[in-house]
Amino acid sequence: MSAIVTDERHAFHQQLIASSTLVITEVQPKDKKKQPFDCASNSDSGQKFSVDVGLDIAKQLGASRAKKRLDGQVAGKRFEAAVQSFLSATFLHLGALRPGTWEIENVGGSRGVYHLARYEPYRHLDDLAQAIEMSPTLASVLGNSYDISPDVIVIRKPESDSHINNQTSVVDGSTARLSPIRQANQTHGIVHAVVSCKWTLRSDRAQNARSEALNIIRNRKGRTPHIAVVTGEPSSTRLASLALGTGDVDTVYHFALPELTAATKRSGNSEAQQMLQTLVDGRRLRDISDLPLDLAI
Repeated sequence: MSAIVTDERHAFHQQLIASSTLVITEVQPKDKKKQPFDCASNSDSGQKFSVDVGLDIAKQLGASRAKKRLDGQVAGKRFEAAVQSFLSATFLHLGALRPGTWEIENVGGSRGVYHLARYEPYRHLDDLAQAIEMSPTLASVLGNSYDISPDVIVIRKPESDSHINNQTSVVDGSTARLSPIRQANQTHGIVHAVVSCKWTLRSDRAQNARSEALNIIRNRKGRTPHIAVVTGEPSSTRLASLALGTGDVDTVYHFALPELTAATKRSGNSEAQQMLQTLVDGRRLRDISDLPLDLAI
């Protein structure tokens, strides 16, 4: 019997294919003298390397053909749903490494709501949102530094004293009255991880992911959650625009890193191969299958 993470990684790819998020389409060049060519839905049709590598990955995963790719917003939502399904099917099995009561939510469709304000350590953002609604001038002063729109979040429920004291008497009513992990102190979920899902990466999307990560760090009143990005981008250069460096995003996860590595090698582009190796060796890029275990750290 194969491992759960291995099975669910395959199911994750199959969900992307079944939902038409990952498809192969025929592209007609702007120059009518040139022949049409096949292109995967996560590739930039205007960049040959992206086309070649993306198509290679799509074929490795068994993607089917379609008349046209999904609208970017629709593809993004379906990618978020696939990531949420994968994490629900894997991370919740890691109780031996990370005990607790967990929920994994796809909140990407709630962009107009300060969703993180429902949870610790961001409860104070709810008060800020109400103040801004009463005084729009305040929004112009603060800018968007308080606006956090996550895609997928991992939430831990606070624990009862009976559970905390299960093996020995750890807490009582006289101390530890402020820690959010105690249900006796507060009943809201605690943000354990924020996962940004980017089906493709362009310069603006990479910058958005970084800005969101910095807002998550700056606006917390407690421990910083895990901050991860999952992407299907085939271009090493564009991956580097987000993954290189430290200080905001913990790690970038590729939806098919072994397949990307093989496709990049077959491309014969030594510069792209070197960049990809740098990201992996520098612990800045990992496969989607690594994500649930990293969240257990």
